[in-house]
Amino acid sequence: MKKPVAIDKADIKAFLGPGSRFEGKLSFDEMVRLDGIFSGEINSTDTLIVGESAKIDGSINVGALILSGQFKGDIKATTMVELRAPAQVTGSIEVPSLKIDEKVVFNGEIKMPENQPFASTKPAAEKKK
Repeated sequence: MKKPVAIDKADIKAFLGPGSRFEGKLSFDEMVRLDGIFSGEINSTDTLIVGESAKIDGSINVGALILSGQFKGDIKATTMVELRAPAQVTGSIEVPSLKIDEKVVFNGEIKMPENQPFASTKPAAEKKK
């Protein structure tokens, strides 16, 4: 069994701990961990870690997301999303790479952009010319 991604605490530059609440817009340039309650928009090009005790309602637009808590809303990530048990997610996810552990609850829509189209977009009549 593959071990979870090890994240050194020194890599985390900001932390919203259990028992804390935040409402609004959050932007960051380095890794952030949320374990509290958050409502609003989160934007970054880096990694967001959402702990088991976290409850987030809103939109997330990040480079990478590792989520173990509760989330309701829309997720968009440029590299990857990892849903770790006991995560509960309701909403949409748009990402090129997605990992969902056993016992994760996911209700929503997944959109994975294609790198290379499998079929030509030209109509059949044009192909014969």
